[in-house]
Formats: sequence, C-alpha cells, structure tokens
Amino acid sequence: MNSLLSSFRGASHGVVRRALFAAGVLIGAFLTAAPAEESRTLRGVLLENLARDLAAHFNAEGDLVLEPVRPWSLGGEAAAVATPERWSIRVVEYPSALSSAILVRVLISDPEGRTDEQTLALRAQLWREAWVARTPIERGAALDPAACDLRRIDSLRDREALSTSILQPGDWMFQRSVPAGRLLSWRDVARRALVRKGDVIEVAAVDGPLQITLKAQAMQDGGRGETVRVRNLDSKREFAALVVAPNRAEVRF
Repeated sequence: MNSLLSSFRGASHGVVRRALFAAGVLIGAFLTAAPAEESRTLRGVLLENLARDLAAHFNAEGDLVLEPVRPWSLGGEAAAVATPERWSIRVVEYPSALSSAILVRVLISDPEGRTDEQTLALRAQLWREAWVARTPIERGAALDPAACDLRRIDSLRDREALSTSILQPGDWMFQRSVPAGRLLSWRDVARRALVRKGDVIEVAAVDGPLQITLKAQAMQDGGRGETVRVRNLDSKREFAALVVAPNRAEVRF
C-alpha cells in the first residue's frame, strides 16, 4: 500500500512540474511578443513615416532614426492604437539641414480627417557603415575597401566619415598617413590625379554624335570627374574640360 501511495505522489509531482513548465513557456512567449506590439504604436508609425520623408528630402545615406525631445501628445491616440497606419503625417516646413537636433513643422491627420499642425523638436541619428583602417596606411597609398573594416556610425555626429558608397575607390589616394583602427574621413583622401599640370592631354569636344579631338596642355592637376583648365596648343586659348580618364578630358556642348 505504501509503495502505491509513493508512486501516486511521484506521478502527481510530475504532472505539476509539467504544468508549471508549460505555464512558464506561455508567459515567456507573451513577454517576448509584447515589445513587437509596442513597436507599432501610433507614435512609432508616424516617426517612421516622418524619417522616410526627411531622408528622401535630404537624400540622406543610411537609416534615419527620430526621437521626440519632449513628450509628444496626440489627440484621439487611444482609439488609434489598433490602426496607426490610418493616420498620416506631412511635413509643412523642413529644417534647413539635417542635424542631430532639428525642428520640423508637420501636419498630422487622423482617420476621421481631423488635422493638427505641430512643431516637433527631434533628436536625429543617421546610421550607416563606414570604413576603419585595419592596418596603418601610408600617405600616397590607393584607397582599397578590401583592406578596411566596417563600423556602424551615426553620420550626423561623425560628419567627416568617408562614405562607403564612393564610386571607383581606386581613383582616390591617401594624402596623409592613417593609424590602424581610425575611422577614415574625407580629410584623409584626395582624388588621384589622372591629369597633371603641364602634361599634354587629349581633349574631346562632344556635340551629340559628333566628336572632335585635339591636343591641349593641362594647366592644373585633376582627378576623374573634376573640371580643369586646359590650353589649346594651336590657338593658345584656355577653356574648361572634364577629366574622364588618364590624360583625357571632354568638353560637351
């Protein structure tokens, strides 16, 4: 009889333990899901839409994140939690520039068509990847992204950080030495000169399908995409031309 009672108690304890474990799993799942629901609040949706608008207006590179400086009240907010996407926000007056602290005049419309014009004081962060020197870089070395590490930065604070979207990195060179581990900045690099002052280069005058080439003397150094002064060897007249390749420039009409 005693052995029977012991077996019954053991089985009961096992059932209780399994029930408590299942309850814990359910509570954990609920707590995990809560932040995802909170992230779709009305304020969150409006700030995301406003961030997309500002990023497009300023042609910003990266992920723009906005946060109100002061508590932000919205009329009828309680009724909008379930359908925040039915609200809209439109910029009435843009700031003069994108910075870490901005004022934005906006017009907010609710699902019933009511509008509210407000001036929002916002903290802004513009997150993107930037290059960091993996090893010491000597002055005169070519920019090589493969020799750099990536770091995520707020480019509104690190405004001088070199953009990773730079076209044709090989056309850039370091104009000063950079120690290992330092964030690369625009001050560290300069365009590699494809045309050098005093050299005789080929200049193409392009007008639609027509093209005429002539020889000219470069009056200054210039990298790809830069405009330099050149002198016609025959007429001695100077004019501006766009550098397009080593020892080659173009003039378009």
